[in-house]
Amino acid sequence: MNTSQIDRYSLKQYTRLMISFFGCLFVLALFQYGMLYYKGVIDTIFSVSFLKAIVHQIGFTALMGIVMVLPFNFWENLRSKYGFNLVFVLLSFVLIFEALLTAYYCTTLVPLGSDILGYSYADMKITIANSGGFMISFYLLIGISILISLFLALYRITSKVYHRISKMYPFTIVLFSLFMASLFTDGKPINQNKVQYLAVNVYNTSTEDNSYTSKEEYPLVQSANVENVLGEYFNLKEEKPNIVFIMVEGLGRDFVGEGAEYGGFTPYLDSLTTKSLYWENFLSNTGRTFGVLPSLLGSLPFGKSGFMELEEYPNKLTMFSVLKNNGYHTSFYQGTNSSFDKVDRFLTSENVDFVLDKSGFGSKYQKQAEDAAGSSWGYPDMELFKKSLSFERGENQPRLEVYMTISTHEPFIPPNQDLFEGKVKNILENGSFDSRVEKIIEKNDNVFATLLYTDDAIKWFMESYKTQPNYENTIFIITGDHRLIPIPQRNTISRFHVPMIMFSPMLTTTRKMSSVSSHFDITPSILALLSNSYELKMPKKVAWMGGALDMETAFRSTKNIPLMRNKNELKEYISKEKLYTDGDIMELDENMNVSSAFGGGSIESTLERFKSVNHYVTTENKIIPDSLAIFTIQKEQFTDSETVWLNSVYDGKDSDKGYFKARDLAWNKKWDKALLLCRYNLSGAPSHIDTKILMGRVNSWKGNHEKAAEILQECISVNPNYIDSYAALFDVYYWSDKLNEGLELIDKVEANSSSANEIVDKISRARTIARNAGIKVHKPKQKEPATTIASVK
Repeated sequence: MNTSQIDRYSLKQYTRLMISFFGCLFVLALFQYGMLYYKGVIDTIFSVSFLKAIVHQIGFTALMGIVMVLPFNFWENLRSKYGFNLVFVLLSFVLIFEALLTAYYCTTLVPLGSDILGYSYADMKITIANSGGFMISFYLLIGISILISLFLALYRITSKVYHRISKMYPFTIVLFSLFMASLFTDGKPINQNKVQYLAVNVYNTSTEDNSYTSKEEYPLVQSANVENVLGEYFNLKEEKPNIVFIMVEGLGRDFVGEGAEYGGFTPYLDSLTTKSLYWENFLSNTGRTFGVLPSLLGSLPFGKSGFMELEEYPNKLTMFSVLKNNGYHTSFYQGTNSSFDKVDRFLTSENVDFVLDKSGFGSKYQKQAEDAAGSSWGYPDMELFKKSLSFERGENQPRLEVYMTISTHEPFIPPNQDLFEGKVKNILENGSFDSRVEKIIEKNDNVFATLLYTDDAIKWFMESYKTQPNYENTIFIITGDHRLIPIPQRNTISRFHVPMIMFSPMLTTTRKMSSVSSHFDITPSILALLSNSYELKMPKKVAWMGGALDMETAFRSTKNIPLMRNKNELKEYISKEKLYTDGDIMELDENMNVSSAFGGGSIESTLERFKSVNHYVTTENKIIPDSLAIFTIQKEQFTDSETVWLNSVYDGKDSDKGYFKARDLAWNKKWDKALLLCRYNLSGAPSHIDTKILMGRVNSWKGNHEKAAEILQECISVNPNYIDSYAALFDVYYWSDKLNEGLELIDKVEANSSSANEIVDKISRARTIARNAGIKVHKPKQKEPATTIASVK
């Protein structure tokens, strides 16, 4: 017998390893329940649910034990301790992943499932960074160190109890029995192993059969004759009205209106519900922000991971395209990067006239406070509204304006945070919340402070908008994209339950609806209102997912409404008053509570049919035919050889990386390759302004100054504050001897950009050259002091 055979690890060490693994899972389960109890989400730690969690963790341990016993024996037979070390490393990675998923669940109260497939690495990196990424990483490193140390410590301790376990033979049969027993234990996200939950969800989504068997080529196309249910509530004027949407991040019904569970933190919106058409039982069609634009403004199907994530957009109709085709000026405003969730690509496909995002603000406006890692989503809601109202609006053209707020999102750090948290404290002291709700508010005072801030910002916007042209001829629509995730939810439907407020100076009466409608119904209803009152060019047929808003004041649910919880997770479906949710049939009541229901078995098959139609129309370009499309999608074309080269240098995932690669090529004078990569980068991220500026510079370096100037002038038109566009255009005018254009650009940069001082050398050069050429030069303008939030208030 050789030394390796003597030292070879056996079932004894393997068993101890699996017991130690379970011990770590037990601690993670205890951590999860402790965190949820601390946040006020659950009433007690040690409950039946906790016992079920332990059973599921035992089952998962058994599964891992069965899976890893073969590689353990194989490598131990080759060389001693190799199998042991391999299994130890693999189990350590599983524990780390379980810890990450548990931390995610404790934060969002939703387990990470197949929706992970719908997010790019760049999107996840931005989300984590702006949700306190540094602190998460810091605590994570500490937690991982403790977890692995615990794993090792438990392994040493188990040597004292192994003699009891050794009597269980054969051990693999014991493991298999434990695993099978866990399958018969009722599992919910709170008590399931998070790694197993993720793996099962990804597998089910990846193998889902969404084949379309019907012979109907365009199954969603129908007559455009939607009932005009809003007409009797408006005294419309002769001129077409302005339409203003405010999509409020995380604004759930639980925070707004009479009877709100967490009421009192949106006082302005509460008052507005009594002066408007107000739907208290309204639904967002998606549980995350990724779906609100296509649902609210387009009544569009979801696709696999949300409509905006589709690799190629099918022909479609939206409120943007229909109203633009009828003379409306269309615009979109948000304080973050419009490339996130591919918002910019969607807006570009609809030829939206003006888009404001994070790059278009300038130093006069204050960014959201940075977290410990120096990361910021962008500009908070008050700054967004201030910036948007700084733009001139014409009196002779109707407007469609769409706003997306961001402050009520992690990390919940509003301007004047201490002030608003003080208001939260006052509300708590003077309110009559039950002990559970009070505890949740106390533990999440920053969240409720942010709600107060956003409510205050919306009030300022609505009051200030009265000075805009044709305010008296404007319809405002305010709704949430989904309900705030970090605050505990009453039930499955709470995630989608949002308020819907329609306010206008033209309203003839107010009305509160308790009937159920969804974001899918907004675009059809608004367009029906307009087409019944004005001569509009309207499509003869449409493919709306929704229909007329339900104006019934009493509770009722008469619609079929699909609900996409996360990207890749289409597991909820409402059919009349029944809710299908992840295998269960529930019934809705007048308070949007749910209870177990009998019957309704056909809902699951209805959802499966919808999934097949949803997949078919979005992947095969079968929403509407070309003849009905207002704007057909102009896709950037690349030859086969260009595609091969592009794929060899850039994977198309991270537009910043694409830009840096193109810049490196340009600096090495590989200008044609740089321009090709710029085109490719912009085909996926059309708002990436640095790529556009690089295209302008490269064209100028190649001697095509006219093309360069055209590109850079467009950049300035889209983002008039972004100083790099001016810097590049000054160079183009200098190289092409455009002296008068250079002087005109001085006036433009000083009028529009608060960062003109950063390119004072280029401005000075333009003035000097013009003087030397005998051209009269105006004196530099005095810079005005920047406006602050305090001065506006």
